[in-house]
Amino acid sequence: MHFTGNRYDQERGKEEEIEVWKKRITNQEASYINLPMNKEEYETFYQELISAEVVTLHEFEKREIFEGCMPIEIMAKRGVDTLRFGPLKPVGFTDPRTGRRPYAVVQLRQDDVSASMYNLVGFQTNLKFGEQNKVFSRIPGLEQAEFIKYGVMHRNTYLHSSELLDATYCFKKNPNIYFAGQITGVEGYVESISSGLVVGMNVVNRLQGKEKIIFPKDTMIGALANYIATPNEKFQPMNANFGILPELEERIKDKKVKYGKLADRAIASLQNVEDDAIYRLRIRMRKKDKLKFVQERPLVVLIIRRIV
Repeated sequence: MHFTGNRYDQERGKEEEIEVWKKRITNQEASYINLPMNKEEYETFYQELISAEVVTLHEFEKREIFEGCMPIEIMAKRGVDTLRFGPLKPVGFTDPRTGRRPYAVVQLRQDDVSASMYNLVGFQTNLKFGEQNKVFSRIPGLEQAEFIKYGVMHRNTYLHSSELLDATYCFKKNPNIYFAGQITGVEGYVESISSGLVVGMNVVNRLQGKEKIIFPKDTMIGALANYIATPNEKFQPMNANFGILPELEERIKDKKVKYGKLADRAIASLQNVEDDAIYRLRIRMRKKDKLKFVQERPLVVLIIRRIV
C-alpha cells in the first residue's frame, strides 16, 4: 500500500486523532508517492541490492566519491541501516496501514505533468540495467512497474570555489567574471537557481555602482553562498540543508519545530535587508508580477554577457 504527501506534512501529530489525521492528509499535495517497507521487506531489498552486479568503471570514475550523490549500492554497503538514515529514512511519515512510522520509505517524485512517470528519489546507481530491474522490482508497490529509463552516474565537474569565488559567486581574481549553477559546487536545481539569482542581482548592482548584495548567512541562499566562499581544503558540492545554517540560540529536540524556527528566522532576516534589489524581489514574490519579471529577465542576461 502506498500513500502520498510530503515529509513532515504527512506525518500524524503526537496529539492528533487518527481519523482527523486521515481526513487531513486526503487533501495534501500528491507530488510524491511514498512506498513504506516493514523490516522484512527492507532486509530482502537490502540483500538484493548489495549482491547486485555493477558496471565496470573507468579509471577516472573510481576516484573520490561525492557524498551528496553516492551510488545507492555503495551507501548500502556501509551498513544495513545506512539507507534508513539516508534516502529511505522514514522520519516525517506515518504509515496509514498502522498509524505508526514505517520501518523504511522509498519516495517517488512525479516527473511529468500527466503523473505517468515517477523518479526514484536518491537512487543514483552504477548497477547494470538488468540488475536495476530485478532489484528495484523488490520494492513493495513496484513489482509490476515499467522502468522507462534506468539510472546512470555522471562525472561531476566543479570549481574549487572556496579558493576562487566570493559570496556573490564572483571570481576573486577578476571581478568581471561570475559563475552560477552546479559548476560552482551548489548541488541541485533549486540551489543552482539561487546562485543565478545572487549573480544576477550583483551584476545589476555593479553596473549601477552599488554595493554587493550578500544574503544573510541564516537564509538558505546566504548559507549556500557562504559555504561556497569559505576556505575548505576538502571542498565538495553542497545542497540546501538545515545543517549549513547557523544554530538557533535555543536547543530544540523536535526537528519539525526546529526547522520551522530556522525558516521563520530566515524570513525575518531577509525582511531586514534594505537592499533595493532584494526589496524588489520581495515585492515581486508577493504580487506575483510574472509579466514584469519576464520583461526584465533578458536585461540581466545581456548584462552578464557584456561584463564577461
